[in-house]
Amino acid sequence: MPDDDTAALPGTVYLVGAGPGDPGLMTRRSLELIAAADVVLYDRLIPTGALDGARPDAELRYVGKQPGVPSMPQEEINALLVEEGRSGRATVRLKGGDPFVFGRGGEEAQALAAAGVPFEVVPGITSGIAAPAYAGVPVTHRDDASAVALVTGHEDPLKPESALDWSALAAFPGTLVLYMGVGRLADIAARLVEAGHSGDEPVAVVERGTLPAQRAVSGTLSDIAERVEEAGVRPPAVTVVGSVARLREEIAWIERRPLFGLTVAVTRARAQASGLTTRLRGLGAEVVEAPAIRIAPRPSDRADIAAAAARIGEYALVCVTSPNGAELLLEALAAAGHDARALAGVTVAAIGPGTARALAARGIDADVVPGRSIAEALVEALGEVEVEGRRVIVARAADARDVLPDALAERGAQVEVLPLYDTVPEPLDAETLTALAAADYVTFTASSTVDHLTRALAAAGAPFPAEARVVSIGPVTSTTARERGLEVAVEAERHDIDGVVEALLADVGRSELDPEAPLSPR
Repeated sequence: MPDDDTAALPGTVYLVGAGPGDPGLMTRRSLELIAAADVVLYDRLIPTGALDGARPDAELRYVGKQPGVPSMPQEEINALLVEEGRSGRATVRLKGGDPFVFGRGGEEAQALAAAGVPFEVVPGITSGIAAPAYAGVPVTHRDDASAVALVTGHEDPLKPESALDWSALAAFPGTLVLYMGVGRLADIAARLVEAGHSGDEPVAVVERGTLPAQRAVSGTLSDIAERVEEAGVRPPAVTVVGSVARLREEIAWIERRPLFGLTVAVTRARAQASGLTTRLRGLGAEVVEAPAIRIAPRPSDRADIAAAAARIGEYALVCVTSPNGAELLLEALAAAGHDARALAGVTVAAIGPGTARALAARGIDADVVPGRSIAEALVEALGEVEVEGRRVIVARAADARDVLPDALAERGAQVEVLPLYDTVPEPLDAETLTALAAADYVTFTASSTVDHLTRALAAAGAPFPAEARVVSIGPVTSTTARERGLEVAVEAERHDIDGVVEALLADVGRSELDPEAPLSPR
């Protein structure tokens, strides 16, 4: 077996558990292997974004199963794993939950062992533990349950008879956690009662556990099937039977997150969306990533960029108008053989706190940072900086407004505009359009995201989400939204990502400090 815990070995198959659905519950080892694999064979119930870290040249192949839909038989999957292992490629078999807990990973390991193919098992967090935990149900408890049994609610239909001893399960002195049994819940509950369980035994059914769309239904063995049917609960779901299920009302926690139950669309470029997406998910929102734009950096060896970077110390003032511009300017300096020291004696201005943070991360403290991240505020903040007759450079996007360079030129500065990147429209696929239509909020962090999202929707023949409220990062973005026929529900007072989140929370009627305040009408 491989003992290298930092990379995937050629000719080895890795049976990897991806966890119950929340991307944050994937293990470090699983992410390392996905990033190193030549081939990833993945199932249906893996976390959103689980494959984002795969190599661009890796082969990604879906081999999952879905109820009622023809799928690859397990025997073919086993044979494919053997074939890939023998080919010499590092292969990840990515499965939801844990590969050895109702994941048929044991069968796959047997096939690999019989064929002499090296393999490694990477456990994952199983939904039978995680989903109840996210719903506020501890499967064991000092006072209520000293044991837990994991039980399949959906056995192999080809078995001549059930392998489950219902009498033994009814007599089990602890918690029963049933996987994949929501479709047979009435029968399962009846069998347990017939075998001796009390009809008053507490039960909780958790649908889509650990995901923002999670919901739970509580009841007893005598009425849970009816309650689940009324609620329209669908797989994937787990059922918890035992006295611990009654603790849900006391310690349920995910529903108390301020944005739980709401869907928020993030329209930033995918590479920049992670910070906002993480914040929103942490507050309980279901996030739809609908990147309206893509940042297309201009090559650092372009003549204008290379020349400006080479003589950066000759400018009296360097203005940086976005975090993207900060990153790309510093990359251009590095390509020219410079670092932060090249800006010694140069006044550096950042358009706002977010851009200042991007500069600080590379060792540069901005001298001028307005509180509002708009060009007009930076023009005002630069009022005391002497620019007449001096060389000034504005590092920005190619399609940015000319407010700043025009204002500096009017004051007699010798202004050079340095376009470091373009904002390119990003088409929306059918899945994203469907998810976007259900959004409660749509966030815009720049005028370009408004322009490109409205154009992408028009190109797809899709309307803007009818019930969605628009959250804008600032007045310029708000103006563009209104020009495009959108009603801006709320505008951030701080023109950065933190400000967008604060504005959204305020509109919902909650705050991170008071998550139980009632929702405002929408």
